[in-house]
Amino acid sequence: MCAKPVNTAAKSLPEGGKARRVYLQLLDGITRGTYPDGAALPAEQRLCVELGVSRVTLRRALDALEAEGLIDRRAGAGTRVRTPQQKPKMAADFSTLMPQLVQMGHETTARLLSFSYGVPPAAVASAMRISPTALVQTATRLRLIDGQPFSHLTTYVPEHIARNYSESELATSPLFRLLERSGVEVETADQSVSATLAGPEVAGHLGLSVGAPLLTLNRVVRDAEGRGVEYLAALYRPDMFKLQMTLSRVGAGDARHWEPVVNPTRAEAAE
Repeated sequence: MCAKPVNTAAKSLPEGGKARRVYLQLLDGITRGTYPDGAALPAEQRLCVELGVSRVTLRRALDALEAEGLIDRRAGAGTRVRTPQQKPKMAADFSTLMPQLVQMGHETTARLLSFSYGVPPAAVASAMRISPTALVQTATRLRLIDGQPFSHLTTYVPEHIARNYSESELATSPLFRLLERSGVEVETADQSVSATLAGPEVAGHLGLSVGAPLLTLNRVVRDAEGRGVEYLAALYRPDMFKLQMTLSRVGAGDARHWEPVVNPTRAEAAE
């Protein structure tokens, strides 16, 4: 099974490393509100000096921003910011790295992009501590909030577990529930968060420019005996997903420090 990307005409970042750097700097200023809606950007000559680039390089970056509808350039009137439409957002409790809804009423849906059985990548087999020739179910899903894609998820599950549920069930049910229904007793998980750039296929599904920054989350879930029962490779749009943590000041004297507060009452989320 293979679904088409949500946005098959993925946008591209400007050519050249300097132009891409300038594009991302200006994009960050627009999305953070440093350059608010309707505000005029500094003159090109000033931007060139501030950013340390030539006018040709700057204009490549501005061309890309204009193509995405983020700025409006008019001869004699300068360049003004056009704030993008506010996107729904998801947040993750950093102490558990489990996504939670930021605003009540938002609902997420999943779209199954691919589903197959085969040998996992070597890095996945090593992380799960399974044989490199063992068969696993590989499934890729797109998760959406209010109809907009915000995460690209690839999961690997050992075949003997995955055969307990169908492709259609995976398309409509959280994977953790399917694992538990299959008799898996989840005990621990090892997680890491980093960053990467969007390749053409993922960019198309998430509606981003090729090379746009993404948050990455890799998780290995283990059962009570320490066996790997799932590997999750997740990619998140940073403009629609954030990490947050509540901290509490604990201890006394020189040993006083910040400690994460885990709220067990928060709604469970699988990915």
